[in-house]
Amino acid sequence: QVQLVESGGGLVQPGGPLRLSCAASGSIFSVYAMGWYRRAPGKQRGLVAAITSGGSPNYADSVKGRFTISTDNAKNTVYLQMNSLKPEDTAVYYCNANIRTTVAGRTDYWGQGTQVTVSS
Repeated sequence: QVQLVESGGGLVQPGGPLRLSCAASGSIFSVYAMGWYRRAPGKQRGLVAAITSGGSPNYADSVKGRFTISTDNAKNTVYLQMNSLKPEDTAVYYCNANIRTTVAGRTDYWGQGTQVTVSS
């Protein structure tokens, strides 16, 4: 079993920064990729940013230049530094990890979600 625990969400004013963290724990054999998705009210969940174990990041066009994804591989933790936040960034943010466990093959795991609200 694998657990993803997110932290760092909250209320922030437009233009402000916020940093999300997500730590993976459990019977982890190898982490192939980690990332963040979001679901805004009335919309489907979509990719925000992802990064492979080799360190190659991928960003949604709407966040390029404002958000930065990074990892601490020793801690199986992924971070999302969000700068210049806009009201349209308001959403529930979900951590995702593609992990091979000691007893199973590669599987996608999801966190419980953390609310980010950008408002004055």
